[in-house]
Order: sequence, then C-alpha cells, then structure tokens
Amino acid sequence: MLKIGILNGDDIGLEVVPEAVKVIKAAAAKSGLAIDWQPLPIGVKAHESHGHTMPKVTVDTLAKVDGWLQGPIGHNAYPRNDPTWLNPPLRKKFELFASIKPVKSYPNLPSLHKNVDIVFLREVNEGMQSGSVVIAGAGEFRPNDEISIGMRVVTRKGANRVAREAFEIARARPRKTVASVHKEPVYRLVCGMFAEECRKVAKEFPDCKLTEVLVDGFAMKLVMNPQQFDVVVTTNQFGDILTDEGAGIVGGLGLAPGLCVGERQCMAQATHGSAPDIAGKNIADPYAMIMSGKMLLEWLGRKRSEPGATKAAHLIDAAMDKVIAEAKHLTGDLGGKATTTQMGDAVAAAI
Repeated sequence: MLKIGILNGDDIGLEVVPEAVKVIKAAAAKSGLAIDWQPLPIGVKAHESHGHTMPKVTVDTLAKVDGWLQGPIGHNAYPRNDPTWLNPPLRKKFELFASIKPVKSYPNLPSLHKNVDIVFLREVNEGMQSGSVVIAGAGEFRPNDEISIGMRVVTRKGANRVAREAFEIARARPRKTVASVHKEPVYRLVCGMFAEECRKVAKEFPDCKLTEVLVDGFAMKLVMNPQQFDVVVTTNQFGDILTDEGAGIVGGLGLAPGLCVGERQCMAQATHGSAPDIAGKNIADPYAMIMSGKMLLEWLGRKRSEPGATKAAHLIDAAMDKVIAEAKHLTGDLGGKATTTQMGDAVAAAI
C-alpha cells in the first residue's frame, strides 16, 4: 500500500488538487492499487487552523509518506517579516533534489510545434539558488551599493544523482537518449563537474546514448527543432529557464506538470501558480495537476517495483489523451467550455 499526502495549497489549488485525487482514485481502483490517503494542512488554510503555513503535523506526517500532491502556494500575498507565513520549503526540508518536467504537444491543441515529447530534469538544490548547501548565509551578497555577487554551487553528489535519475527515465523511453546541457567551455569548473558526472553515469547505462549541448545553442534548438530531444538534464538556473521555454512551445504553463523527487519520496506539483484572480470560479485547468499526479504514480511504480502504480499511471495517460482528443470536456484555456470539475470528471470516466 502506498501512503500519499494531499496538500491542496492556496487559491486554485483547492480546486485542481481534488480533481487529481479523483482521477488517481479511479485509476487505482482499476489497477488494484491500494492507497492510504493523508490529507494535510498547508498554506492559508493551515495558518487559519494551526497558526502556521507549514505546521508541525504536516512536516511530521510527510516524513512518513511515499509522496504527496502539492497544490500551488499563493505566497506572494503572504504577510512579510512574519515567520508563521512561510512559503513552505518542502523541497529543501525533504531533500527533493530533482525537478522532472515533461513537455508534450497534442495534435489538436494550439502549440508552436507538434510531435514534441521531452522530459526535462533540473537539479533544484544547487546552482545559483545555493542557500540549501551553505551552513550560514545565502548564495548572494552585496558588499557595497555598487557591487552584487552571486555564488554558483555544483557538487559531484548533486550532479550524479540528477544524471542518474535522467538515465533511469531515458531507459524506459523508446529513444533512450539523454542530452546533458551545460556551458563547460566557459564555466570549466562548475559546469565541468556537472558534465563529468553525466559522462560517468552514462557509462553505467550502455543501452542509452548521451549527447552534450551547450546551453545557449540548446535554447535555440529547442525553439527551432524540439523534436530532436528526448530526455534533458541540466543544472538549476539553466533548467529553470529552459523548462518554461519548453512549456511555451507546447501551449504554456497550463500544460506543464511537474514532479520533485528525492532518494525515497516525491512531490507532485504543477508548474503554474495559484492564480488568485480565477480562484473559486471553477474554471482552472486541472491538466497539470492531474498529470503531476500521474508522474507521482509512475515514479513510485518504478522506485517501489509497484506494478499497480505503473498501470494506474498508464491508465491516466491514456484517459487524458482521449479527453483531449475528443475535445468535449476541456477548460477555456484549452479551447473548451468545461469547468474544472467537468474536465476532472471526464478524465476519471475515461479510465
């Protein structure tokens, strides 16, 4: 039995996360997968009930689950300089080191390119956002009003494990190709270390092919010919930019699911924000949250050798393909007139 947490988050998270849970429950029932669901407080609702956006009960319970669904957090509206109003640092707290973001086009949805099917992996605890690897201070500082200095951190451990995750995913895909994206000729030490670890891991996967692409050239190729890429692995800041570029070529952040993974746990979290302007209207697109939940099942199926989870993930994938192809129950951003609930119902019914 898998233990999965439910963290609705803020604003539209209260609408899209329940749709993802609904779809996963339908797939689990069909595949024979047993799930112990753990609803947990987070964000504004948590502050109302527990006086903190990330209460202790949530942290303690998450330490015991296999993974969780995390809705978007509306932290931009939180009061400043109040320690009880944190943007919950769950990635850092649970050592979730890689962000996995697929970029997939659909034949009948508007996009700059068709036949795109890429999986991006981005290391998320190092790079320019290096506060999690120093024991005091932050990754940037300003010695005077004329100078600002930022540090970029790459470790062998961090590079190795995100590369390994990329090759494990590539091994399960038809093309079995990993593109390592860096700028080694310029950043010979930090990008050099990342590239070295990718090459080292590649030797353990002789059935997969490693290619290397400089980040500026990759950005151009992604716009011009994204179909050439299969699995892409890169560092934190490069990945932060390139994954949004990837989402843009297939239709935007509404079609951008995501999964953050650690050694033994994962967090399903859509790329989009909490969209307070449309919250409560039942019009938010649940695609990204549903497919993030699909990724959670897929990852746990592989890591836990749980065939029921793998089957459930495949069922959700096929159901979403069917709903999008039929185009009868799509939300407004996808060209339809369905509500959030109606689209979720349609995907669950298609399983």
